[in-house]
Amino acid sequence: MNDAEAALMAKVAALEARNAALEEEKRHYQWLAESTTDLISRHARDGTFLYASQAARELLGYEPEELMGRSAYQLFHPADLSDLLNKSPRVYYHDGFYQQTYRFRAKAGHYVWFETTSRTRRDADTGELLDILCVSRDVGRRIEAEATRERLAQVVESTTDYVLFLGPNQQVFSANEAARRCFALPSATPTALSALYQTESLQLLEEVVFPAVERYGSWSGELEMRTDSTSVPVLSVVLAHRSRGAEPGHFALLNRDISARKAAEAQARRHQEQIAHANRLAAAGELASNIAHELNQPLGAIANYTSGALLKCQQQPAPSASELQLPLERIDEQVQRLAQRLRHLRSFVRKRSHQVRPLALAEVVNAACQLCEWQYQQASISLSPQLPANLPRIYADPIALEQVIVNLLLNALAASRRNCDAKTVRISAQRSGQRQVTLSVEDEGPGVDETHQQTIFDAFFTTRDEGLGMGLAISRTLMESMGGALSLRTTSANGACFDISLRTETDT
Repeated sequence: MNDAEAALMAKVAALEARNAALEEEKRHYQWLAESTTDLISRHARDGTFLYASQAARELLGYEPEELMGRSAYQLFHPADLSDLLNKSPRVYYHDGFYQQTYRFRAKAGHYVWFETTSRTRRDADTGELLDILCVSRDVGRRIEAEATRERLAQVVESTTDYVLFLGPNQQVFSANEAARRCFALPSATPTALSALYQTESLQLLEEVVFPAVERYGSWSGELEMRTDSTSVPVLSVVLAHRSRGAEPGHFALLNRDISARKAAEAQARRHQEQIAHANRLAAAGELASNIAHELNQPLGAIANYTSGALLKCQQQPAPSASELQLPLERIDEQVQRLAQRLRHLRSFVRKRSHQVRPLALAEVVNAACQLCEWQYQQASISLSPQLPANLPRIYADPIALEQVIVNLLLNALAASRRNCDAKTVRISAQRSGQRQVTLSVEDEGPGVDETHQQTIFDAFFTTRDEGLGMGLAISRTLMESMGGALSLRTTSANGACFDISLRTETDT
């Protein structure tokens, strides 16, 4: 073999090795194309499929062979096809590279959201378009997520709640329209959280809310926001951003203006106080004879001691001070007693707001019994308070609680008068649970009919011809406003028994 033949053989061997390498590389890229989950396809200028990878089966339900020779344009959603055709001249003749998101019809008839990256391939010498290479992936989940986020953003933007998005260093970097309008927030410049919340609420956010949200994910409660001119009470929900990739320290604050609710609650409290005041006045009218008796006794005693002192002065124009000391002391005692009774009555009937505080239950019960004592004496009914000496102090408003007890005592007296055998109305108290005492008023009347037990606390319900039907309704409302309760004991053996539940100052 000469040198020329040896050189030729070497060239042939080199070409065969190169072809083998190219064939191996071709098989490698073929394997990659067939293994990827993206659809790799090749198209003619009119969109006809020249090749489709195996992913067509998973993404569209087509076998790759079913797509060969078929125009991809036939499978485009009509609305998306027009957009592609408008772009195609520029793509085909100029850029040669583009990306599009569109809907493509699967074999089953439904549409799949595709994102396709396309590249035109041209002849190096003539520049003629050879084919179009495409890589397509299913982006349905991404499109759905984006649509969901857009809908949520529209809801956030249109809600009347004040929505704030907080980044690190307590800077509000975004807010919805309601918040921007109410607090005059700039659209792009971050705003310090301290400019939007009152000092106490800001301290609560920093010390309690944000640490709790970082740990548990959310918090809700009432806070006070502020504008340039006023304070805004809000019901706030604070959420932590825990999505993938979110940095710590990002929060969303949803604030609902509850000014109207607060005003309504204040108005309701004022109405309740007015109704309770009217009820006390009505009770005072019902107790008029007892009030007259309470005032008549000290006034009569004062008149007697005064007459005696005047008589002694007439008999002895210059009596010694020691001779007048006793009647003057008795007069002073009666004046003090009279003043105490008048203060008690004035406190009972005057209009005032509730002031819940710790107090001794026995003192309130005794005061209520004193108001009703004369009526019970006139009816020959015994009023028997039986309270243990070791009861803890309770939380209540003294006048409101006294009003409730007076209402129950007057009802018990009216019930006792309907039963000729009734002799006693008992008042008892006992510890009934952790931090709770129950005060009971039990009479020996006919009791409450089963048909009335569910409605007895309703406003304007009464079984008495002269009753207004407001006493028990007001009494229950007063007890609930003090954190207690008023109920009818349905298991009472004789007559009716009403239980007043009260919070105690210490654990029982």
